[in-house]
Amino acid sequence: MIQFLLNQELRSEHALDPNLTVLNYLREHVGKPGTKEGCASGDCGACTVVVGELHSDEQGERIRYRSLNACLTFVSSLHGKQLISVEDLKHQGQLHSVQQAMVECHGSQCGFCTPGFVMSLFALQKNSDAPDRDKAHEALAGNLCRCTGYRPILAAAEQACCNKPQDQFDSREAQTIARLKAIAPTHTAELNSGDKRCLVPLTVADLADLYDAYPQARLLAGGTDLALEVTQFHRTLPVMIYVGNIDEMKRIETFDDRLEIGAAAALSDCYTALRHEYPDFGELLQRFASLQIRNQGTLGGNIGNASPIGDSPPLLIALGAQIVLCKGNVRRTLALEDYFIDYRVTARQDSEFIEKIIVPKGHTRFRAYKVSKRLDDDISAVCAAFNLKIDDGVISDARVAFGGMAATPKRAQHCETVLIGAPWNAATVEHACAALAEDFTPLSDFRASKEYRLLSAQNLLRKYFIELQTPHIETRVTAYV
Repeated sequence: MIQFLLNQELRSEHALDPNLTVLNYLREHVGKPGTKEGCASGDCGACTVVVGELHSDEQGERIRYRSLNACLTFVSSLHGKQLISVEDLKHQGQLHSVQQAMVECHGSQCGFCTPGFVMSLFALQKNSDAPDRDKAHEALAGNLCRCTGYRPILAAAEQACCNKPQDQFDSREAQTIARLKAIAPTHTAELNSGDKRCLVPLTVADLADLYDAYPQARLLAGGTDLALEVTQFHRTLPVMIYVGNIDEMKRIETFDDRLEIGAAAALSDCYTALRHEYPDFGELLQRFASLQIRNQGTLGGNIGNASPIGDSPPLLIALGAQIVLCKGNVRRTLALEDYFIDYRVTARQDSEFIEKIIVPKGHTRFRAYKVSKRLDDDISAVCAAFNLKIDDGVISDARVAFGGMAATPKRAQHCETVLIGAPWNAATVEHACAALAEDFTPLSDFRASKEYRLLSAQNLLRKYFIELQTPHIETRVTAYV
């Protein structure tokens, strides 16, 4: 059985289909159709809801509210949390301040996308005292509207989030914290519909035992990729194991020489630590899909699905990152570049899972670039990461990695060979650019042609050279097809 709060109503579920999404649960099981389905793939934001969960920090214990795509969230991931939908905002006959702002600023026309915008604004209001325009853009980048042109919605964000009034969620915060504590998970839970089941362990040891018992199970973390098998390909997932309640796998720890990031840590949680050490990594994470996706998606999941166009693997490979793999009570540490074998084929053994990612610190010449058709919420055509060590004008070490150029995220070994031991100058860079043609034979697809990909990769190396030569130039990971 799983338990969660539907606003303030305690829900206990045990016989639901584990393949059921929060979107369909709200619309079909509890009669809350305000949450809309626009794409069923996490692109449009019409299905945005907010999930609250207990969180402790320097300010004490509080509820952390996060926007999520209900179309990509399985009900089992709600265990021990609070779910808030657009119907829950109106209180005692009065619109919530974010709803009222949308009305007064004329932020809605046809209205289909409006509930998703309202929920994104609600999360922004809860998480920001005085958000600036950049924060508003970030919060709304995962919500699409074909009517308004966004200006009135941004005006609504400013009105709702500056001098925000107290609402019913603020006044009930202590009560909600107490109720969430009362339903805090204490043992492995299960959602079981007879022929399908989802298990929800609380420790790494329990996860290892369950995965050993059910090696055919699919591991569910954020679900932003796995859920597409249900919503887009209409497949059935008979057995899942949800890892999002394992605190050990959500930790982010900083040491003198490294970061250790739990595989189940949300990308939005990884942002601060990675940005502090590597600004380019942090900036790329801000372009990693939408905020709703980053609130769900995990660094371990982005690695584990072995996509050749995942944004984080090329950066991590260039930094010399390692992963810790766990099977039963046995752990092994593997260089991330050795994890990827072929297209969607990895070195992971049966019942083995990624427990954490180890990211070395101290690489001052690290840069990363993403080429995509639009700035926000888009998949890379090419993702490049460069990490050179230069002593007295000579390249003593080089790690160059790309995504979107081969069947796996991959180092450019011929390029690196040309660079190592050579002087750091324009002639060396041109020789290294030519060597990239030996490293990669990219494919053409709807994102970019093979010729464009190769030329982009070469131009990104040239860009890296220019930026290191002129460090006063502001660097950005933004680039466009």
